[in-house]
Amino acid sequence: MRPRKVILCIDSSERALAVRSFLLETRGFRAITACSSQQAVEILSTQHVDLVVAELRLPQLDGNTLIGQLKQWMPELPMILTSESVRVGERPHQADAFLGKGNASPAELIERIRVMSARKRGPKKAAPAISSQGSTQMRIPGFPVAHAS
Repeated sequence: MRPRKVILCIDSSERALAVRSFLLETRGFRAITACSSQQAVEILSTQHVDLVVAELRLPQLDGNTLIGQLKQWMPELPMILTSESVRVGERPHQADAFLGKGNASPAELIERIRVMSARKRGPKKAAPAISSQGSTQMRIPGFPVAHAS
């Protein structure tokens, strides 16, 4: 049996996260949730993730800015930006896919996740920086340094 794909869902609404997590888990994925950009960065620095789904409206840092910064660190990681208030094409985005108002049905989201998690995107991952203590460090502007174990 092959391992389940790990999907990181980022949304400030715990209700939306619970629904999305249930949807993914019942479709054979493993869902990890984060309520903020900071929590997402902490998770990504310590756990393997196959795909990120982020809501546009997040506290601290909006989802589009977060994805832009994450793309600098992990360009090969597929990322989907969602929004309940913005339609496709209304705003530029840095994600690999955008599901906007009116076309972010659960079926559409699952299909995008299936397709995008099946292939890796972007260039090969660069070697992470190694500190003098030998631990891997991740640096994203606006966030404290997170240490991976």
